[in-house]
Amino acid sequence: MGLFSKKLKQEHKVMLQHDRAAGTLQPESHRATPECPHPEHWSMIDSMTAELEVLEFLATLVTTIKPRLVVETGSFLGVSTEWIARGLERNGFGKVISCEFDPVVYARAKERLEASPLRPWVELRNESSLEMKVNGRIDLFFSDSDMPIREQEVKRFLPQINPDGLILMHDASSHHKVVRDAAKSMESEGLLSVVFLPTPRGLVVAQPRAGRS
Repeated sequence: MGLFSKKLKQEHKVMLQHDRAAGTLQPESHRATPECPHPEHWSMIDSMTAELEVLEFLATLVTTIKPRLVVETGSFLGVSTEWIARGLERNGFGKVISCEFDPVVYARAKERLEASPLRPWVELRNESSLEMKVNGRIDLFFSDSDMPIREQEVKRFLPQINPDGLILMHDASSHHKVVRDAAKSMESEGLLSVVFLPTPRGLVVAQPRAGRS
């Protein structure tokens, strides 16, 4: 289906909205939840890219834990990828490998990132997170792909994740029940230690339980 056909995929609709907004910040539009009753206090670039405050948190987290390898699933337009890369640039080392399955969205993200001064810190792939192969130990894993596969992808990469590293899962609000339940399920299985941050769309900060120092 072409990008400008009558029935656009949600990702393509948001991509066009992103272009029209031209980087202008808007109040977060996610519905209120019991844990986050005032989402309008947060800001967003578009309805698929993580909230601005979460992007800032990502960059600060990178400068705090100094990861050598970051893996991100669901690049979308590469905005969060750039924020991660900002942290890596400040550290002076490391790499983020980010995958986007949709070829149309991937092409736009690739165009943006190739024009970015942060390009040396980024490896962008047009792949599914459930098929992508990554070499080495992952210090920070950011799960932001299609919500129904989040649990599968975390479990797939869990053996490679540094026991002292971190796992983030976006869209874990009580409204997005599927990701929240996935995190709770992995915690109940004894795989992860989980904290839910009360952001508008919800953010899990987790760590593998096995092998920690």
